[in-house]
Amino acid sequence: MLHFARWKVIAIVATCLAAVVFALPNFFAKETAASWPSFMPQKQLALGLDLRGGAHLLLGMDTEELKADWLKTLREDTRRTLLDLNKTREAKIGFTPATITGGAVQVRMTKPEDTEAALKELRKLAQPIGSAVFGGSGNDLDVTQGSDPGLIVLRPNDPGIINRVSLAMSAAIETINRRINNLGTAEATVVRQGRDRILIQYPGLQDTKMLKDLIGQTAKLTFHSVHPQTSAEEAKASRVPNGFKIFEGDTRGETGSYLLQEVPVVTGEDLVDAQPGFDQRTNEAIISFRFNQAGARKFGKFTSENVGAPFAILLDDKVLSAPVIREPILGGSGQISGSFTVESANNLAIQLRSGALPAKLTIVEERTVGPSLGADSIAAGSRAGIIGAIATFVMTITAYGTFGVYASIALIVNGLMIVALMTAIGSTLTLPGIAGLVLTIGMAVDANVLIFERIREEIRAGKSAIAAIDAGFTRAIVTIADSQLTTLVAAFIMFWLGSGPIRGFAVTLTIGIFTSVFTAVTVTRLLVSLWLKGARAKSSKIEVPI
Repeated sequence: MLHFARWKVIAIVATCLAAVVFALPNFFAKETAASWPSFMPQKQLALGLDLRGGAHLLLGMDTEELKADWLKTLREDTRRTLLDLNKTREAKIGFTPATITGGAVQVRMTKPEDTEAALKELRKLAQPIGSAVFGGSGNDLDVTQGSDPGLIVLRPNDPGIINRVSLAMSAAIETINRRINNLGTAEATVVRQGRDRILIQYPGLQDTKMLKDLIGQTAKLTFHSVHPQTSAEEAKASRVPNGFKIFEGDTRGETGSYLLQEVPVVTGEDLVDAQPGFDQRTNEAIISFRFNQAGARKFGKFTSENVGAPFAILLDDKVLSAPVIREPILGGSGQISGSFTVESANNLAIQLRSGALPAKLTIVEERTVGPSLGADSIAAGSRAGIIGAIATFVMTITAYGTFGVYASIALIVNGLMIVALMTAIGSTLTLPGIAGLVLTIGMAVDANVLIFERIREEIRAGKSAIAAIDAGFTRAIVTIADSQLTTLVAAFIMFWLGSGPIRGFAVTLTIGIFTSVFTAVTVTRLLVSLWLKGARAKSSKIEVPI
């Protein structure tokens, strides 16, 4: 147990030196570390919002809009399903236009005897909730026969709505992450809170206007056909034709109202790229876009069939542009103009590239944390850490003498290893993280105390110095592993159920558990082994300095 092969000694020393090298940049200014040679590590710990200051936004998702969009899609799917059913039947079925009533889609068969065949097809629109791996929990849609003959009701159920909101939240978090990362930072955190809220923390950002503009817009891009005969004014005066809707112009683009087909020809989901640029003729800021193959095919087919007719480009249900199709657009690319500034064109291009948000997000809570508060937290945390470390060193050395010195050296190595590992994995240091760092130092001392007290017990039992030291390290390992495993389980639970600062504390604690075991069982044991080898060379009778 006390013998170390040469390769083991080299491995332990190399690990400790690597920890020193990777932790070193954190003790210098960022500019100083950046001037070091390229082979030297330059990465530093990212500071969290509570240490560095920055923006804190809590967003709430409009679940009612999400349900409304689902019902609109369901109404269109109902119409298309029944039309497709007629293509496969010799005896056609008749039905009235599907309507949205009371949170459900209703459609009435002209002949009640056709209800059963229609129900069979419409039930295929229901999607299973869950997965094949973990098992499903029913369907998201209840398709039933209404109280009146021939009436069919398609109603999203509660589990389906919860599942749809959950999927939308995941998509929104991914979209926001892509938008923020396009700004050139990887330090912002975007996490879910509760059922329908998203927390964004952006360290170092004091002006939240740009951030709110970037993530506050749904950026739902759609392309619609214009009604060929009826204008929006005529529709307002009489009746809006079935399948069409009146859309207002965007202040940056077209003004007035437009009567457009409600279901878009192409959506932003078919976009593969969007870049800001300038129109060569007018020199105004524009956005160039490009569709994927499916989008290019749909857009090309539509423009080929509607040469000479206008079509509208909408952003978040506002008409940006309503150009006339001069010739078929078959290349799958085009441009959007709308009195953009360079900054707004760039931001909109980022939003379009990152994808549309599934529903509108509103700001529930907004605050900024000043860097001075973070500096105070760092200073207070540093003071607490230094005072705690010095007190630990003094008490350990007082209680265990030379072995206490070895334990103190192991504690310093332990702290450097924690900082090095957190830097290497890109972890963000928060104020609770500093608390976790200080706590792990105390836990590392506990491991050494268990070993040293066991050695004392073995000496009192009459064993020789070598036998007592060997037994102390061998038998204390089980107790150390048991205590650390309990703490590790608690850290995993905090990381799993917690968010933000709680997770930061759990990460630091988990890293500290592994490093404290390594330093107590390996580094301290190596130092004691080297001392023992030197003591044996000087005298045959060894006194344990403990």
